[in-house]
Amino acid sequence: MSTRHRFHQLDVFSAVPLKGNPLAVVHDAQGLDDATMAAFARWTHLSETTFLLPPTPAARAEGADYRVRIFTPGGELPFAGHPTLGSCQAWLLAGGQPQREGLVVQECGVGLVRIRRDGQRLAFAAPPLRRSGPLEPALVERIARGLGLRAPEILAHQWVDNGPGWCAVMLGSAAQVLALRPDAAVVGDLKLGVIGPQPAGQETAFEVRAFVGSLGVPEDPVTGSLNAGLAQWLVGAGMAPTRYVAAQGAALRRAGRVHVAAEGGDLWIGGDVATCIEGHLDLGGVAAAGLEPLR
Repeated sequence: MSTRHRFHQLDVFSAVPLKGNPLAVVHDAQGLDDATMAAFARWTHLSETTFLLPPTPAARAEGADYRVRIFTPGGELPFAGHPTLGSCQAWLLAGGQPQREGLVVQECGVGLVRIRRDGQRLAFAAPPLRRSGPLEPALVERIARGLGLRAPEILAHQWVDNGPGWCAVMLGSAAQVLALRPDAAVVGDLKLGVIGPQPAGQETAFEVRAFVGSLGVPEDPVTGSLNAGLAQWLVGAGMAPTRYVAAQGAALRRAGRVHVAAEGGDLWIGGDVATCIEGHLDLGGVAAAGLEPLR
């Protein structure tokens, strides 16, 4: 089995390199074991690193074009948004041909995810929430402490978990979101999303931040899974229009843009993808080093 793999590094949710959320993609990863995948994700130290594989026979029969495994520096995720768009773009760049014209179907830990071309962008159909409903009062109090807020400054809250475990709170303004300086010790292992509305007349409708210290990165630059969950909550509750653009990453000197559109019963989460690095990766000898996967 070859240890040489085609490799892409892309910037997702931005048409301009270095302004979105970077993603490393390893192609034809059938020969890599869990320990090697985890070690490489720790080495890249990006929010996520993905590994492309053939779909399982059952998933292929249902239309899957490829399978992806998604790793953070802290472990594996069943689903994540910017890795979905970036992995799809890398698969297409490597010559992937979908079974259905105009629609790519990805197999991952939450099942099958549909991805379509939306003009120059890719967009995925938001998977169903695994957990929804208001947060528990004690959790809201903890989040307020962790964000340096008084509890009444949290105007609304909700579980928006589509795989990673997201919980979310809404503040009164985008400026308030950008001013946050979280206490990592209090936020702890939460996967916490924070959203606030932009002033009228702005290019974007909301500012979003994602705090994910337990995944090995204190703050995620631009987060597709979180924005998918937020959109399902806010659009469903009439707190957001059926089509809008969210900004994320300004606190990290990025300029991510997440395009949300509710159409025909689906909620599509879209973004541009810029290719930054293309080449080959050689992981020869890694398996022999006796690496252990993270537990």
